[in-house]
Amino acid sequence: MVQGEIKLLGTWPSPSVIRVKMILDQKGLSYEYIEQDILNKSELLLKHNPIYKKVPVLIHGDRDICESLVILQYIDDNWPKTGPRVLPVDPYERAIARFWAGYIDDKLLSSFVGILKSTTEEAKAEKIADTQAALELLEGAFKKCSAGKNFFGGDIIGYLDVTLGSCLAWIKATERISGAKLLDETKVPLLMEWVKRFLATDCAKNTLPDVVRVEQYGRELQVTRWNVVSAK
Repeated sequence: MVQGEIKLLGTWPSPSVIRVKMILDQKGLSYEYIEQDILNKSELLLKHNPIYKKVPVLIHGDRDICESLVILQYIDDNWPKTGPRVLPVDPYERAIARFWAGYIDDKLLSSFVGILKSTTEEAKAEKIADTQAALELLEGAFKKCSAGKNFFGGDIIGYLDVTLGSCLAWIKATERISGAKLLDETKVPLLMEWVKRFLATDCAKNTLPDVVRVEQYGRELQVTRWNVVSAK
């Protein structure tokens, strides 16, 4: 196990940052959190992630680890005996967890963010349908991965739980902004029960941002920052 001080560079509303916080907290690891401005990137961020220039970045001693899913795996591998394991031990189950985590970031996250970025009702409706379809596929993934237990990770939250759970505040905020029902208990009843259990955990209570604050931030992005970002 590599020793050294832990720092996390992030932005408060980012699901990618939130999931790293969740696992650090669940492992009981002490760290310094350093908030970043995504529009005015600091020298610290540029130094430690010169390739992608984005958060999260985990600084562990003299090591820089970037990309949230990579960071989660690093934490699990470097502190295997500290707190619960993040990824399944079985190689097949690990592969399945990694597959669905990639799906959440590649398909689900881009779909619900696309709802907020849509400039026409037609585009918005398409992204709403994409988000609902992604959640329905994750309903099946939960049934398979949980094997009848409370979480994707079994009896305790794990890799897939925090990957999806870190998006919950944004999904609820997107529902409030768009007026669309994304998490529908008639279509994803297992996921809805999982959401209730996940939100009741200390992991979620200690790290998920307030939905109203995320909603306000999302509305601001719709009229200002996304326009600025897209122009660069």
